[in-house]
Amino acid sequence: MTTNRLSISQENPHCVTSNSKQLDVQTAQEEVYSFFVEIVNKLTPEDVLREFKSLFIDGLDSEYSDYIPGIYNIFLDDNEQELYNTLKRCCYIIVNNWKTKRKDKYIQDLVNLFVDENLKIKDNNPSVVKTCKIWLENFANSKDYKDLKLFATKYEDSSKGHWANRYTSYLLIDQSVNNKNPKEQQEAARRLSKQIKDKFKFELAMYIARSQSGVSSTTRYKNPSILGDQALRLIKTIVLKRGVFSHDNIAHIFLKQTENQTLKEFKINLEKYLFFSVENQESVENWRQHFAHSLSLWKIDYNQEIITKEFFLRTCNRVIDYFTTENAKEPSRLFILLIERGHALTLVIILLKVILICRNSRRHLETRIAHLIRFYEKYSEEECKGVINFIEIFNITFAIYAENVEYNLIKIKEEKQSSNQQLNLDSYRVFSQMKVDRQK
Repeated sequence: MTTNRLSISQENPHCVTSNSKQLDVQTAQEEVYSFFVEIVNKLTPEDVLREFKSLFIDGLDSEYSDYIPGIYNIFLDDNEQELYNTLKRCCYIIVNNWKTKRKDKYIQDLVNLFVDENLKIKDNNPSVVKTCKIWLENFANSKDYKDLKLFATKYEDSSKGHWANRYTSYLLIDQSVNNKNPKEQQEAARRLSKQIKDKFKFELAMYIARSQSGVSSTTRYKNPSILGDQALRLIKTIVLKRGVFSHDNIAHIFLKQTENQTLKEFKINLEKYLFFSVENQESVENWRQHFAHSLSLWKIDYNQEIITKEFFLRTCNRVIDYFTTENAKEPSRLFILLIERGHALTLVIILLKVILICRNSRRHLETRIAHLIRFYEKYSEEECKGVINFIEIFNITFAIYAENVEYNLIKIKEEKQSSNQQLNLDSYRVFSQMKVDRQK
């Protein structure tokens, strides 16, 4: 092995000098990060895991050892958080590299290093060993470790286990926009989230194509949604909204009509736009009024200001908050009302309308959905049927409207004349193709 070993890991914990205790933490961290950047590009995954274990774990997982890895001496002066930061960034330097090189299977081995049975605290452990073990145990029980485990979950296995596993792409987006996370974590999260979304889009398009053909069901692509056959009818219903009154066209008209308006005027027209053509107007009137009142009171001191691009974005983000979560911790009143009363599709369409006029709000919206998932994940799937239904409808709707695949509805057979004016969706088929970007 030609790679130089870290000088930090060679220290004898029983003869640490005062100078080594005062070793600049940031300098030591940079040395560690550079070390892992080097070895992850040179060594096999097995050797990288061996080096990681040698630096952070070896000795602590030996039942009768009083040895601690030398790196802990840098953090023993009540600097547990800095140890976490170092662990996190080292993990994501490795994860990012392995994801890029399709060496995903080793990520689970990295995750498993922190849950070794021998890392549990024992009565006969020296106090310094207990401290190090407590820190590792705290890390293994933290949100940071939970986030790390997302990278070890295979897409194919996401439908297994807890229901929230199916929506990993949103939890990853939340990681990618959190500036407190190391840059390697943000990059890895962004890349993996996109991979999961792209796979969903592809599987949805293939499912639609195969489910409408005469091909044997044994060769049909799996439906990526859990909505079953209802998914295809939902897609037809959504795609049917085309032409002059399509959501795209209405969004374009709204943007033209609201140029150079004051904030007050914009808020009034935004409320009208969002609820234009909403079905069952009477049943949603109460929470429409609640929304209009809340929006009218927001930034009231700026009501006479001409709305700028920055304020436009902030307003759209605020609308998203009203309909999802206002504090990033628990669902908003409007979200609860809409879900409990079975208006999931209406809610999704309103959120879609926001994104069609402000695509820069997309990441904010997906982050808010991640916050909702985090709130509801403590409940069973049975208790969260309404929320899950909302997310499934959201996934399909945004795959149709806000992505790079265009869906069209083609009539394949004439309907018999009937007094019943209800549209027969079985007379139509959905076709998909790559969307041509006409924006310059």
